[in-house]
Parts: sequence; structure tokens; C-alpha cells
Amino acid sequence: MDTLFVNGSVFDGRRHRPGLAVGVRAGRIAAVAADLSELRGPRTEVVDLAGGLVLPGFVDAHIHPVQGGLERARCDLSPASGLAAYLEKIARYAGEHPELPWIVGGGWHQPHFPGGVPAAADLDAVVADRPVFLVNADHHGAWANSRALELAGVDTRTPDPPDGRIERGPDGAPTGTLHEGAMDLVGRLVPPTTQAELVAALIDAQAYLHSLGITGWQDAILGDYANIGDATPAYVELARDGRLTARVVGALWWQRDRGADQIPELVVRRDALRYPRFRAGTVKIMQDGVAENFTAGMLEPYFDGCGCRTANAGLSFVDPVALERHVTRLDAEGFQVHVHAIGDRAVREALDAFEAALKENGDSDLRHHIAHLQVIHPDDLGRFAELGVAANLQALWAVYEPQMVDLTIPFLGQERTGWQYPFGALARSGARLAAGSDWPVSSPDPLAAVHVAVNRMAPGDRDAFLPEQALDLATALAAYTSGSAWLNHEDETGRIEVGALADLAVLDRDPFTGPPEAIADARVRATYVEGECVFGDQTTR
Repeated sequence: MDTLFVNGSVFDGRRHRPGLAVGVRAGRIAAVAADLSELRGPRTEVVDLAGGLVLPGFVDAHIHPVQGGLERARCDLSPASGLAAYLEKIARYAGEHPELPWIVGGGWHQPHFPGGVPAAADLDAVVADRPVFLVNADHHGAWANSRALELAGVDTRTPDPPDGRIERGPDGAPTGTLHEGAMDLVGRLVPPTTQAELVAALIDAQAYLHSLGITGWQDAILGDYANIGDATPAYVELARDGRLTARVVGALWWQRDRGADQIPELVVRRDALRYPRFRAGTVKIMQDGVAENFTAGMLEPYFDGCGCRTANAGLSFVDPVALERHVTRLDAEGFQVHVHAIGDRAVREALDAFEAALKENGDSDLRHHIAHLQVIHPDDLGRFAELGVAANLQALWAVYEPQMVDLTIPFLGQERTGWQYPFGALARSGARLAAGSDWPVSSPDPLAAVHVAVNRMAPGDRDAFLPEQALDLATALAAYTSGSAWLNHEDETGRIEVGALADLAVLDRDPFTGPPEAIADARVRATYVEGECVFGDQTTR
């Protein structure tokens, strides 16, 4: 035996199995039993779990690693909090990089600004000589200084694009915040990201994700999106030379200003991207925006701050009738379809499209899925299981925090607030569950997300957010392991059983033996891909 994991417990991708040991040979699980001592040879590495847990490596079903890696290398505002801290970090970064023609980065949070919209004037006070363009944490808006707006020609006369909005003052002049498609008005001028930068970002991101126990993921956008450049060549470079240690499925970006004419191009790209540990058999469609800037597609309009209905029910980036045609055609071409849907109308539009494809083409086990699922109308909960559509959950968002309390709940109203992130209802309905982080929108730490899925609150919080929608620990861990591996068609991973590939994570404790409120205290000691340690040092004996 190459490696034995002893003196702990196992989560096998579905259930907790206390007291079992795991043996690995030639990159695969070779044995799972209470006592494997007879399999120990003179060259066997024995990993002492010391009461901890070994489980399948986490698989993130919706993540943007190259964006995350780039933001870590640029003006990264994610560790800061509040306008003063943001401006201090921006000024320091600009001072440290006088050679940069643009200051770019991101990670700011809307609740730190009145109404969720920062102003160009604040940026001008710290960087006036160069354009500044900073995306927010959810990547659905950007903060630009006056120099950037000037270079882009964005002024009082500039119309809002069909898929976005320019924040304006009383005189109609842009104030510095650009929502959704309006980001491109300035973002198109940002200097292109080089191949070397993309590769460095992916290498950094991969190491970071391995440190969190993640052994695979679905990159939710491969294509020229948000003006960062296409990450595809970076994946190809690492896959070709053996530096890609994670298993990656790429979701090819659906350009919403085009139609079915792009499908032949997607077929060509998919067929060309078949490498060890990297393939791209998925198409990603963004159907709506986000609730906090009122672009998530809703069945009924948003409320205003006074509790009155507005005329705004959000956006559908793809016409719903056209969406049915496109999804049906993509399904017929053998693509998995991955839809971003936040609002209840967008979720219904996506389900309607999958239903149309199922009726036309039959079930071809493509494992279509809808990500985010913030608001689901109760009438649509059962349709996930009926249609075989997986629910791709981002659990960290299901908490009371300023974005929810100040920028979401007042504008959704009481009834729709109660429909948010219905993980428990989806599980009870029989829906397939997968899980991801949407990093860099939020932390990529799977244990933090599992903690929220079980507790419906972040560590240290006192009030659970819709606690009836909590998942039990085994279900939450299954979503992040076997559920996401299944979604990625990685049928040899995501579980600990004889014959499966030994993609594993080792935790320093067994969260099944402690209180639910301590789940997030667990830490990853080591991560393995096909039995090879890609993170951490283990104690052997």
C-alpha cells in the first residue's frame, strides 16, 4: 500500500463513517476498513489523522480562479472595510506602482457606501492623474474615477446600455458607479491582461484552493468577460506541461449580445479543449444580474425604500423565448448548460428552457444546473428534481449581513425574503445539490460555506437566516464533494470507496463529533490528488 490514513474517521461523500481507515495504491482508493494494519509495507506512508477526518477533495461547482488570482495580485480591496480603508489601500497601491497606466482591481462591498454606490469624487481625491477602475465584490458593478469616465467618453449624454445602468446625479452626469453591462463602457479601455499574468494568477489560485482542500472545480466563465482576458490559454499551458494539479471543467461564456450563431464556435472550442485534467464541455449563460442593484430578474417588481412597488422587475439578459431555443440547441449538441439565475423570474426562465430541451431531446445525462438561486418561487421548487436540473448552491450568502439587511430585504419585501436560498426545501424535494463559492465574489473556503449551510449564520452571529432551510452536515458536505463531482462528470472522484481516484482532503478534526457552531473551526491539514500530496505536510509513523 502506498498510503494509509489511520486513527480518524471517514466521510465517504455521502455518509459519516467513524473509526475507518483508508488505503491508497497507485492513485486510487484500495481499501476502506476499520483495521488496515496488515496492508502496511516498509515503504508505506502512514498518515495519522489524530482524530481528524478524511473526506473526498472538495469540488467547487462555480468559481472564477483566474479572476481571484488576478485580484490578489492587483489592488485587492477585499481585506479592507469601509471607504476610508479602501481609499488608503488604493492610494498606497497607486504610490507603489507609478509605472501602471491604470489602477485596476476590486473587492469593494456595496454596503460601505450610501445606497451601495461609491463616487468618482472619492477616488479623484487619492488618484487623479490616472484612470481607476475597480470592480465590486460581486463583479456586477464597478467604481471608476473621473479620469476613467473622461477617457471612455461617459458623460451626461451617454445612454444606459440595454444590459446595464450608469449611476447619475440630479443633473444626469455619471457619478462613478457602473452596473452590469455599463461596466464595459470603461472596462473596454483597460490594458489587456497578458498571458504571463493569467498563468501566474492561475498558479497562485490553484495553490490557494488546494490549501482549502479543493481538488477540482468548474470555472464558471471561459471567455473574454469583464475585461480580464480569456483564461483558457492559461489552463491549456498548465495542462500541457503538467502543472495543472486540479481537475477543471471550463464553462464557455455565452455572449448575450449574440444568438445561436455562436454555437458552432462553441463546438469548435469545446472539441479543441480536451487535455489531462482540463476540458470545456459546458456553456455558461448569465440570465440576470443581482438583487442588490435591482437587476436580478423578478416575477414582480422591486419595492422602493418606502415599501411601495416600483416599475422595475430587473433584467433578463437573454430573451426567455430565445433562451429556450438556445438551451435546446446546446443540449442537442451535447453541452452541459450552467445558468446564473438570482431572481425568481430568472430561475423560472432557466427551468422553462431546460424543460423545453428535455421535451425536445430527451434526457441525455448532461447534468444541467442553475447557480446562485437566491429567490425561488415556491411553485418552482419541485421542478429541479422533475427536470433533473441540479441546484448549484453558494451557501455563504444565506446569512444576515449588511448587503442582505440594507440592500436586499427592504426591496424584496417580506414574502420574497422568505423564499431566499431555500436549500432545505430543495433537498427535501429530491433535487440534486452541488456547491461552490463564486470566488472572488466570496471566500472559496468550503468549510466556511458548509458552516453556513448547516447553521444559516456565520461564525459569531446570533440570528439564523431562515433556519428552516438549513442542511444537515452530511448533506452539505455531500453537495461540496460527491454532488459537485457528479455535476462535473467526474464519476471517479467525489467519494471514498474502493476503485475511486484518491482525491482527498484531511481535516484536523472531525466536525461530526463537535457542535454545529464549531464547523468553521476545522482546518485542512493536507490535500491529495490521485494520492499525491498537493498541499500540507503529514505526520507519519
